[in-house]
Amino acid sequence: MGNTESILNDIRGQIDAHPQPLAEARTRLDLVRSSAISFQGALRTYRSGSLPQHTFIHPVGDGDGGVVLDRRVYPQLGPDGGGETPADITEELCALLGPAVRKVYPKARCGTSKRGPKITFGQPVDGQDPTVDLVVALSRKEGAGLWIPNLETNRWEASDPERHVVLFTGGEESLRRTRRRVVRLMKAWNKQYGQPGFSSHNLTVWAWEFVEPGMGMAKALSTVLSKAALRVEAGRATRDPAGVSPNVKLLVAHDIAARRLRTAADGVAEALANDGDRDTVLSALSRVFYRYVDAPVSNSLAGKIAALRRPSPVTTVALGLGGAASAVRPTRAYGESGHHA
Repeated sequence: MGNTESILNDIRGQIDAHPQPLAEARTRLDLVRSSAISFQGALRTYRSGSLPQHTFIHPVGDGDGGVVLDRRVYPQLGPDGGGETPADITEELCALLGPAVRKVYPKARCGTSKRGPKITFGQPVDGQDPTVDLVVALSRKEGAGLWIPNLETNRWEASDPERHVVLFTGGEESLRRTRRRVVRLMKAWNKQYGQPGFSSHNLTVWAWEFVEPGMGMAKALSTVLSKAALRVEAGRATRDPAGVSPNVKLLVAHDIAARRLRTAADGVAEALANDGDRDTVLSALSRVFYRYVDAPVSNSLAGKIAALRRPSPVTTVALGLGGAASAVRPTRAYGESGHHA
């Protein structure tokens, strides 16, 4: 195993979801789904997002799923019916889910998120309290996928979350394993910023597109970052792999997204190009995963100044200062922003 792969594995040890909260998220989603299937007109429920794709990172957040309603039971609902919006049906489902879930979790509450009911539980496990987001979905008359709510606009939108799970969990086991690891690493990289630049779905689509059989984790990560950077720099869209939803949207301005991807791609590429030199690899990866990797601190004045500008504390011993060891809080150059663009 090379130095790049080894250090990326160290990062994985810091970011991987803890077993107990992860198991709790699965249990809670299963409970909500089993409650939702009793809702009038429910055809089926499904899991979506990070849980079935095995891409959760620490801390565990939302467990995602959905319930698909039969349009024949709700002839006025949705674009294929009488045009009724999703707000009222979401409230009705919430009225069912709240009391049902409170039989097991007495402090549970049902509110709403963008796509439907959001259940909070008020019962932390290992300091984490996973929630459940349940999409209220309708089968479509024509075309693949489902109608799902956008409660922010009180309209319906086309999507195919069930197909996404099939696509993102397909392939040989070695390919699936590498893809999962790359997605988790990219999620951790993305979440370092005060305003993440990409949705988890976007990162997962890129991994599904660009990771190929036979790639090791480090090579796969480098490939995904490089190809994603080239696409964003060229202004090309990332399309829905299911062919149902609109193109995937960036969460920050185009130039910021491109710069972040290029910086990360160059850092991982530099690490791989110098894989035999652990200090060089650490230095390169510390610019990408700056919350998880400490750069080697040189004995030079420039190296010590650079250490003080890092987001994590550095010890007086590392700076070559005398006296008892203590942590020195990081600083930054005048005019430098408090987060990395």
